[in-house]
Amino acid sequence: MSILVNKNTRLLVQGITGKEGLFHTRQMMQYGTNIVAGVTPGKGGEWVMNGKIPVFDSCKMAVEYTEANTCVIFVPAQYATDSIYESADAGIKLIVCITEGVPIQDTMRVRNYMDQHQIRLIGPNCPGLLTAGECKVGIIPGNITMPGKIGVVSRSGTLTYEVLYALREAGMGTSTCVGIGGDPIIGTSFLNILEMFEEDIRTEQVVLIGEIGGTEEEQAADYIAGRMTKPVVAFIAGRSAPEGRRMGHAGAIIERGMGSAEEKIEVLTSAGVRVANNPEEIPGFLKH
Repeated sequence: MSILVNKNTRLLVQGITGKEGLFHTRQMMQYGTNIVAGVTPGKGGEWVMNGKIPVFDSCKMAVEYTEANTCVIFVPAQYATDSIYESADAGIKLIVCITEGVPIQDTMRVRNYMDQHQIRLIGPNCPGLLTAGECKVGIIPGNITMPGKIGVVSRSGTLTYEVLYALREAGMGTSTCVGIGGDPIIGTSFLNILEMFEEDIRTEQVVLIGEIGGTEEEQAADYIAGRMTKPVVAFIAGRSAPEGRRMGHAGAIIERGMGSAEEKIEVLTSAGVRVANNPEEIPGFLKH
């Protein structure tokens, strides 16, 4: 078992002929991901990866010919919104948008459209997701984790990598790792992923990596306190961040006294979550 992606995932890459698209397509293929198609308007009929992956002019054509069920987007910010809509209209039910800098208003409209059509969007501005030993969609390095029973969900790409590496060094593997993104508006929340981990028989424990700003962690704490049966360990980045100054992600900002690390740590602790002072403490918390 796993959540969202596995060996049966049939992946379509939007922007596959660009520098980033080609590089990460190669990395995903090397990990074992089943990439069935790429899309770049105007380059339909070409092949990439030594003739292994066909390129189409549109998502609709790609899905019709290859039965792709998942899409990852590597296109510039000005084209990302249209790429998401195109994937959705082609019948893709899981869309992962790696692109950074998508305008918040655009993401709000996209999120509403996805919700209406029951389509799962991960991101934008995220590292993607990885089911260890089965499938990698996005830019999470495949060599820093191994199959196991710990689910990981994070707002921070860099901290995701650090935690996955710390777990592996401690001999602990992961079921699925999901980077939900750090923008103020995103397609999938901590709450959504926690619900999936709660239902996943392969996941026995969960690591939640949060940061300052927004109310994602507070909503997660409510769910953990009321309905989560599996142990959760957390780390919250940004303890020293001053109010009113954005730190890293667009969503990582404390406004009007809300969204501080201290508040998030307090509410998570009250929900029974063990909160680590640094990522290196997480494996020890999971063992005890």
